[in-house]
Amino acid sequence: YYKWTQWIFEILYRRGLAYRKLAHVNWCPKDKTALANEEVVGGLCERCGTPVEKRAIEQWFFKITDYAQRLLDNLDWIDWSEVIKVAQREWIGRSEGLEFRMPVAGHEGVEFAVFTTRPDTVFGVTYAVLAPEHHLVPIITTPDRRAEVDAYVARTRTLSEQERKIGERGKTGVFTGAYAVNPANGERVPIWIADYVLATYGTGAIMAVPAHDQRDFEFATEFGLEIREVIVPPAEATGYDPATRPPLQAAYVDAGVMVNSGRFTGTESVAGKTAVSEWFEERGVGKRTVIYKLRDWLISRQRYWGPPIPIIYCDDCGTLPVPEKDLPVLLPDVDEYVPTTTGSSPLGRVPSFVNTTCPECGKPARRETDVSDTFLDSAWYFIRYPSADRDDVPWDADLTRKWLPVTSYIGGPEHARLHLLYSRFICLALNDLGLIEFSEPYKRFRAHGLITKDGRKMSKTWGNVVNPDEYIDKYGADVMRMYAVFIGPYDQGGDFSDRDLGGMVRFIHRIWTLITTNQISGHAAPLSARQMLHRTIKRVTEDLEALKFNTAIAALMEYLNFIQKQPALHAEEARSLLLMLAPLAPFVSEELWERIGGKYSIHQQRWPEYDPALVALDEIEVPVQVNGRVREVLKVPADSTEEQV
Repeated sequence: YYKWTQWIFEILYRRGLAYRKLAHVNWCPKDKTALANEEVVGGLCERCGTPVEKRAIEQWFFKITDYAQRLLDNLDWIDWSEVIKVAQREWIGRSEGLEFRMPVAGHEGVEFAVFTTRPDTVFGVTYAVLAPEHHLVPIITTPDRRAEVDAYVARTRTLSEQERKIGERGKTGVFTGAYAVNPANGERVPIWIADYVLATYGTGAIMAVPAHDQRDFEFATEFGLEIREVIVPPAEATGYDPATRPPLQAAYVDAGVMVNSGRFTGTESVAGKTAVSEWFEERGVGKRTVIYKLRDWLISRQRYWGPPIPIIYCDDCGTLPVPEKDLPVLLPDVDEYVPTTTGSSPLGRVPSFVNTTCPECGKPARRETDVSDTFLDSAWYFIRYPSADRDDVPWDADLTRKWLPVTSYIGGPEHARLHLLYSRFICLALNDLGLIEFSEPYKRFRAHGLITKDGRKMSKTWGNVVNPDEYIDKYGADVMRMYAVFIGPYDQGGDFSDRDLGGMVRFIHRIWTLITTNQISGHAAPLSARQMLHRTIKRVTEDLEALKFNTAIAALMEYLNFIQKQPALHAEEARSLLLMLAPLAPFVSEELWERIGGKYSIHQQRWPEYDPALVALDEIEVPVQVNGRVREVLKVPADSTEEQV
C-alpha cells in the first residue's frame, strides 16, 4: 500500500499538482509535526488538543486549489448529506469581487493587491491593513515605527489563526508609518498591520471601509480612524448632507444608494458593484476575479510513521521522484522514532536512509525525510480494496469499473473538511489523468448523528460513558441495536435513557409472544389486513432505504398493534413481519423464522414487495371546520373531487 500511495504522489508531482515551498505552517509542539489547516480546530491540534504555533518550514503541498471550483460545482449534484455539503461549501469559500493594487506612497514601484466583494464601497476606504507576515512590511515601515512593528510581528507568530480572528479577542494593530494610494480617488490612506488579516487568505492585505464592514468599524473605533459613509439607506439618500449626519453606531452593511462616491454618487449600490468594477478594468487598475478560502493541502509530516515522500535531491540534477521500479521507499528500522523539536523529521537522523544516489547521474544524493499525511492513505483506500491481491498494479481496471464508485458511504460529519474533501480531490485528479472512470468517490454519503447521555457527548470527563456490553449481556444485541437507531433520526442521534430502553425490550417480547403463542393460519388474510400489511411494507422499505430507521421501527410497532387486535395471525403477516424485522433485529428474527418453518436463513430470503393497489387508500378523512373549530370528520372515497366532497 505504501508503494501505490507513493506512486500516486509521483503521478501528481509529474502532473504539477505536488510542489514544495517554504511556508508558515501550523505546528503542534507536542506532536512535533506540521498540521494541515483542516487538522486545526479552534486553534488546537485536532489530535492532542495542544495550542498550535506557526513555523516557517520547507513543506510539500498538493494543489487542491486547482480543483476548488469543480469541488464546489459537484456539490450541486452529488447525493450527500446537506450538513456535509454546507461544511464543504463554507470551507472552499468562493468569493466574487474586484482585485486591484494600491501603490505605496514614496516607494516607487511598490504596491500591494487587495480584494473586495464590495466594489461599491471603494470610495469609503480610510485605511489599509497588511498581514504581519506580508513581505512588504519590513520594506515600507518607517524608522520611527520599526521597533513597535517588529515587536508586533513577533507576537503574532505565537498566535494560531483561530486566535487571530477578530471578534474572539481584542482588536490589536500597529501603524507602519507608510501610506497607500486609493486608485478610486487618489487619496492617501494609512497602512496598518493587524493580526486579523491572514497572509494565507486572499492577498494578505485588505482595504478597510469601516462605515460598511463591522470588523473594520470596530478596528477604526478602537484606534480613532476615519469612518466615512459611502452607502446610505435609499430613504436617506435624497438631500444627503454628511455635515448633519449623526455618527454611526455600527457599520451599515445592507444595500442602498452610493454617496461621497464621485461619479457614482446616486447609484444604487447593487448596480454600483458592477459599474465600479468596469471602471477599474477600463483604467487598467483592477480586474474582476474569484478567490477561495481553500488553501493547498499540506501533506508533509515530520514524524517516523507514514509513507516516506518518494523524492530525491541531487545537487546537479535537482528534485527528482524515486524511479517507480524502486518503490516502495520503506521506513528504516530505528531505535529513536520520537519527532524532534527542530522541525526536522526523525528520519533525518538515519544516515543510511538519507544518503542515496541520484537516479539520473549516479552521484551522491539525499532522500526527502518527511512522510506523507496519513489522510493521503485514506483518500484512495476504497479504490484499492477490490484489487488488494494485485501487486503489479494499484488497481485492476475491470474490477474498479465493476465495483466503483462506492454506492453508499456512512461516516461522521467531523471528516467533512478532511477525508471527505481529500478523497474527492484525489478522484478528480485521477479521473483527469485517465486512471479511473469516475470523478466522485461516493454516489451517496450520509452523515450519522451522535448518541449523547444526559444531554452531553459521552466522555470519561463527564462520567457518562455507556458501555453497550452491559446492556447486550442483559437484553441481547437486538434490543441494543434497535434502541440505538430508534432514539432519534439517524443523522441527528439522540439521548440515551435506560428508561426508554425498556420500551424496546417490551416491543421485542411482544413480537416473540405473538409468533410463539399463536396458531398461524394458512388462509388468506382479509382485505383490510392485507392493505395494512402492504402499507407497512411500503413504509418500512422506503424508510430503510432513506436510513430512517426510527420511523421504520415506528411503522413496525403500529403494525404489531394492528395484528395483535386481529382474530387470527396469518402466514403472510408473520413471514412479512419477520422479514421486515430482520435487518433491525437479526438474531431474534432468525430464531423466530426457524420456528415458523422458514427456510434457512431469513437473511437470504427476498425482501417482501408491496402491491400498489393494496397500498392505495379506499377512504380518506376530511375534517369539517366551523368558525375555526372541527365540527365533523367525513369519510369519503379517496378519489373524490373537491366538488364531490
